[in-house]
Amino acid sequence: MTAPRVSVVLFTSDLRLHDHPPLCAALAAADEIVPLFVRDRAVEAAGFATPNRTAFLADCLADLDASLRERGGRLVVRSGDLVAQVRAVAAEADAGEVHLAAAHSAFATRREDRLRRALESEGRRLVVHDAVTVAVPPGELTPAASDHFAVFTPYHRHWARARLRAPLATPRRVRVPDRVRGEPLPARADVTGVSPALPAGGECAGRARVRAYWRAGLDAYDDTRDDLAADATSRLSAHLHFGTLSPVELVHRARRHGGPGAEALVRQLAWRDFHLQVLAARPDAARADYRAKDDRWRTGSAARADAEAWRQGRTGYPVIDAAMRQLRHEGWMHNRARLLTACFLTKTLYVDWRIGAAHFLYWLVDGDIASNQLNWQWVAGTGTDTRPNRVLNPVAQARRHDPDGSYVHRWVPELRGVAAPAVHEPWKLPGAERAALGYPDPVVGLAEGLDRFRRARERRG
Repeated sequence: MTAPRVSVVLFTSDLRLHDHPPLCAALAAADEIVPLFVRDRAVEAAGFATPNRTAFLADCLADLDASLRERGGRLVVRSGDLVAQVRAVAAEADAGEVHLAAAHSAFATRREDRLRRALESEGRRLVVHDAVTVAVPPGELTPAASDHFAVFTPYHRHWARARLRAPLATPRRVRVPDRVRGEPLPARADVTGVSPALPAGGECAGRARVRAYWRAGLDAYDDTRDDLAADATSRLSAHLHFGTLSPVELVHRARRHGGPGAEALVRQLAWRDFHLQVLAARPDAARADYRAKDDRWRTGSAARADAEAWRQGRTGYPVIDAAMRQLRHEGWMHNRARLLTACFLTKTLYVDWRIGAAHFLYWLVDGDIASNQLNWQWVAGTGTDTRPNRVLNPVAQARRHDPDGSYVHRWVPELRGVAAPAVHEPWKLPGAERAALGYPDPVVGLAEGLDRFRRARERRG
């Protein structure tokens, strides 16, 4: 009797069963598969396994395991060095192939290369599948004279015309060999330091969010996505980061739905792919200026105090403080608020973008190296923005995107008794009234911060 053919499916940032090319390919090529997730110690050592993402990941793994069990399978979880654990599982299962979704950071690329060499030395094959974590893979769209697009608009024109693969069906049956054993699943309850209002993770939660948003929010997305108080964004970013939703499927669904809201959402998915293709071509942009401005960012005790006031939501600018407090409470921040807080740190306080990016990457459950670092660089003027010296005025932005102060009132309780428009400029209240609020004065005047930034950039050319 012939032994069953076995393949391993290594899950990384693709924690779903719907539209999963590695899983479908493995099932087509083998009689049995081992769905494997490795809790890579190198990820933890690099600081990526923050409390919020670790808790959300635990939800995702539990959901994935439950979905596999409904189909006769189970998820195998191992901990340690990823390459060593995959080799061990492949040997235990006598698997001929390991299927994996392509990743595009420098860390992931190095890890993939190590895994390929290790498996090939043992007579096994690594099969890497593209367009799993992105709609259009890095390198698929390139301008004539470069290896990547450095400006979003021309990239988006090509991206919008790209032919996307059709989403794949969810498998009905998954057979896993009994001889391969794993560890107990991690639990959210075991993680400390998690944001109090961190949302639930997992494919089921992600698909439920899509259904609800398609019914109630998508049509108005283009009109309401910058409204801070309305909270009318899709909130799908964490699910895209962990791969509990397929970006390819989302683009197809949005295009079928149609309308300005769907078009605006698809454009945001294109931004995600844009940043990934930039990072894939320029891996050092995760830590170095993509377009250096020779900034001499402020250092010293005053700069450190300003940065800490920013982290704690105590800058004296209500919309900035509201956003920073939302970040800690939810592990998420409204996109417009991300722009405002990043601009405030880098251009009003003139503090290095890497300091802000590290804080965001710690707290954001959707913290993604490409989107986080390159959005920070875009705002700081060291990235792909064609207007690198633009400055967003937090008061003017608050008046526009939080006109009645509802967003500020929600997150800055000291100011709940102050009505708009005064809530956006509490330093203009009479002295006794202002003192009674218990809210700090601005760390710097906007005019002073703007002048400091412009003089610094002018000096550097």
